[in-house]
Amino acid sequence: QVQLVESGGGLVQAGGSLRLSCTTSGIDFGNKAMAWYRQAPGKQRDVVAIINTEEHTHYVDAVKGRFTISRDIGKKMVYLQMNSLRPEDTAIYYCNTLMGQTWGQGTQVTVSS
Repeated sequence: QVQLVESGGGLVQAGGSLRLSCTTSGIDFGNKAMAWYRQAPGKQRDVVAIINTEEHTHYVDAVKGRFTISRDIGKKMVYLQMNSLRPEDTAIYYCNTLMGQTWGQGTQVTVSS
């Protein structure tokens, strides 16, 4: 079955950096676009960054130039490098495919001002 395990979150001051990792299993990883999502308190879960099977990437405007998504097909892992973090980046971060129905526990990112 599908399993997604996110890690790498934590508490960081504004301007700092974090690198999130996502270990996957049960997904046809090499043939699926992958994405990072985030859910802030009281808000819905939204996509943040996408990487397709050709390594093309897409970012929402709020994180462009600050976040970088990447993937390791051999390890079936997805990463999110987050730089110049802002308090508004505080959220639980999840990885998944674009149509995935099974979610991991996510990893909490908290950015203090």
